[in-house]
Amino acid sequence: MAGRSIHLLRQGFPEDPTFDGALSRALLEATAAGTAPETLRLFVPGRILAFGLQDTTRPGYPEAAAAARTAGFTPLVRLAGGRAAVFHEHTLAFAWAIPDPEPRRSIRARFEELAGLVVSALAPLGVDARVGPVPGEYCPGEHSVNAGGRRKLMGVGQRLVAGAAHIGGVVVVNRADLVNRALTPVYRSLGYEWDPRATGCVAEEVPATVETVAEALVAAFAARHHLIAGSPAPAVLERAAALAASGPAPG
Repeated sequence: MAGRSIHLLRQGFPEDPTFDGALSRALLEATAAGTAPETLRLFVPGRILAFGLQDTTRPGYPEAAAAARTAGFTPLVRLAGGRAAVFHEHTLAFAWAIPDPEPRRSIRARFEELAGLVVSALAPLGVDARVGPVPGEYCPGEHSVNAGGRRKLMGVGQRLVAGAAHIGGVVVVNRADLVNRALTPVYRSLGYEWDPRATGCVAEEVPATVETVAEALVAAFAARHHLIAGSPAPAVLERAAALAASGPAPG
């Protein structure tokens, strides 16, 4: 089997969204420093409204963050770029820390690999999964994955640091209505145009659960890379706790 050795972490901390995000940030730091291997986190998150840095510069950002809290979602600024997106208990979050001495040279290649892996995971389940944005989707991106060119299922972004890249995002497995319920007032406050009808989920296409989609994603990664199941190192957990205390970005 070709490919790289990647450590796979499945543990999430949905009860503590700030720590959950800090862990992805700590893994990125450690990967960049050479003290942690290439690592993929695949986990079920808590209810998070993940804002991009560009969102925080808009006049309506304070109102948008308040709207997220009212809807029951923790507002945080995420590692990856893009516009505001929603994570909840019927989604799968991923955070992939990849060592790279020149991370800017491979931005497109990483996007293409991740999107291709998601398509490879969803297609055997019966989803007409395609790469590309659909008109009106939230957090629009060239490497979104959609169902039949109609509804968005997965969004992805990147963050580059010296020595490594983070590629992170979310697959909506079920309850697309929760995504729209949170984003409607948030996008209104931020002044973004979008179409809630473009928001989809895997379970609207085929019978699926978070676990079946997670298993399919692991299988897709394992077909290309050597996955090593593990847990975060104590030093990474300690760094994550320190980052969480100072208000980190979620993965």
